[in-house]
Amino acid sequence: MTVNNQYKVAAVQASPVFLDANATIDKTIALMEEAAKNGAKVIAFPETWVPGYPWFIWLDAPAWGLQFIPEYSQNSIRADGPEMERVKEAAKANNIFVSLGYSEKHGGSQYIAQILISDAGEVVRARRKLKPTHVERTIFGEGDGSDLVVDETPLGRLGALCCWEHLQPLSKYAMYSMNEEVHFGAWPSFSVYPGAAYALGPEVNTSASQIYAAEGQCFVISPCATVSDEMIERLCDAPHKHDFLKAGGGYARIFGPDGRPLAEPLDPDAEGIIYADIDLTMISIAKAAADPTGHYSRPDVTRLWLNREPAPRVMEMSNGATQFADVEAPAMSEQGGGCPVNEKKKRMPDGWEPPYPSYAARFNDTVTEPVFAYIGGQSLSEDDLKPFTEWMEGVLATGRSKPDVVKSRDFYRRSWSSELSIFAVLACAC
Repeated sequence: MTVNNQYKVAAVQASPVFLDANATIDKTIALMEEAAKNGAKVIAFPETWVPGYPWFIWLDAPAWGLQFIPEYSQNSIRADGPEMERVKEAAKANNIFVSLGYSEKHGGSQYIAQILISDAGEVVRARRKLKPTHVERTIFGEGDGSDLVVDETPLGRLGALCCWEHLQPLSKYAMYSMNEEVHFGAWPSFSVYPGAAYALGPEVNTSASQIYAAEGQCFVISPCATVSDEMIERLCDAPHKHDFLKAGGGYARIFGPDGRPLAEPLDPDAEGIIYADIDLTMISIAKAAADPTGHYSRPDVTRLWLNREPAPRVMEMSNGATQFADVEAPAMSEQGGGCPVNEKKKRMPDGWEPPYPSYAARFNDTVTEPVFAYIGGQSLSEDDLKPFTEWMEGVLATGRSKPDVVKSRDFYRRSWSSELSIFAVLACAC
């Protein structure tokens, strides 16, 4: 794949049409057209841009906020819905990539989501916020490990997180490990509890985006919404609520891989688009000084365990167990974080589906079996794990007709110098 190393990027600072998905999509397309006319190859939109961030969750008790839930749910959109089709068509028509934040409607639940659409109008990736923050959990569900991902595109290796995911050190480290080059860091607005909750304000959170750029040696495009006067009028039904939520709060930013700001910011009350010209070859200079998951790491001292497998809510069973067939000895996929991958094409167990189509685990464009292992406790060296790893290799080589659950007593004191609690569940598919 040929990568374009030099191009213009755009970050949106604006207010959505609150609780009106179709009108917000109209505004989205207009901003995409404006950015494309100004030469941008990619444009990024704020967190939950469609249909707007649910500020009512911060203003009163959950029971009070229930009055907004039906309308918020009705204006949340699907990753494969008609509203998203309009965005895809606009991306293709304007030859522009788009990173869009939205409230995703899936079944009876909502999720804080981001979708990356290519300039050909195709979905590159749809992801969900792993853990909604504080009162966000009264509305939104959680993502899973498949939502920490970086994709190879003609614009480089692109990834995304939103809001306080940028304050999650392990999630950030996982993203850094995938050699992310351009990061979309979406924010809702810095308008809530001004003067009372410093951690929710612009100083801390724009710094989080800037640190992400410097830590990960990547470009960070950080769109940020504004709160409109119409939103204030709709949500602030008591005098004290006007102190809780203020209009404005826009702090869109773009940072280089050394952390420097690359775009002149807009006033916090202003709506518009900020732009910057980026050059991906500059990343190598930043990486030469510090690569936190490469030459500047100490894996013998600290390391991260990452499970990138999707976590479907339902896996159908037959005769009390998921049906498996014999599997070959596994090859290892570096792209899959070291997860075993058979060379022949696989299918998932009967009845298995990812949470939604774009979330399938992909290793070399092949959907493969999930293999899960949890190891708890402490060991003095990697040699302590040898009995367990030999057993696991045997399972993968010979196959099993049902999941295996193995406890530490099956291996304890064979060769270990300290007690380990081991629970392994293998789900292997042909």
